Amino acid sequence: MSAPVVPAPEPLRRLHLTVVPALHPALDGPAVPLVDPATPPPRPPHRPGPRPGPPGVRRVPVDPFGPAWSVRADLPDPRAAGRTLFTTALEALAGRRPLSQVQRLTTPGVHAALVRGRRPAWCTSGTAPLLLGPVHVCEPVDGVAEVSAVARRGGRAHAVAARLEGVDGRWRCTALSIG
Repeated sequence: MSAPVVPAPEPLRRLHLTVVPALHPALDGPAVPLVDPATPPPRPPHRPGPRPGPPGVRRVPVDPFGPAWSVRADLPDPRAAGRTLFTTALEALAGRRPLSQVQRLTTPGVHAALVRGRRPAWCTSGTAPLLLGPVHVCEPVDGVAEVSAVARRGGRAHAVAARLEGVDGRWRCTALSIG
């Protein structure tokens, strides 16, 4: 048996440095600030309804029989809640389970939009399994979680995202986007 032929290594090439002249002359003078210190920062958009209070302080609901905001310490893991929401919603849109099963996870407005809305074609067509990637979580305010994931079906990737708010000790979806 003969020994394998090993190609000879290529010789090293020398690097050449080329100096390119600047197209614009250098700025002379003081730097211009990008933010005007006299202008106040923009206010966050108003979120209607009562907001969760400071951490560790329980709010007394105005309506003792209505829903009450929950602080993060009173809520379960948002990643697991997001995975359950995405799985249930996508399977319901694909026709593998009734849409009524999504109702307990969403607000009435989100559920109504799912019922009367058009179902994405990638959810309803084909028999390929629906795979959900890892769920990413961002918690901008105490008692609020924004979750997102990538759903794959038939070699195509689709984004899914939701806003979860803590109400009565559990997460409820107040906004859902399925791309």
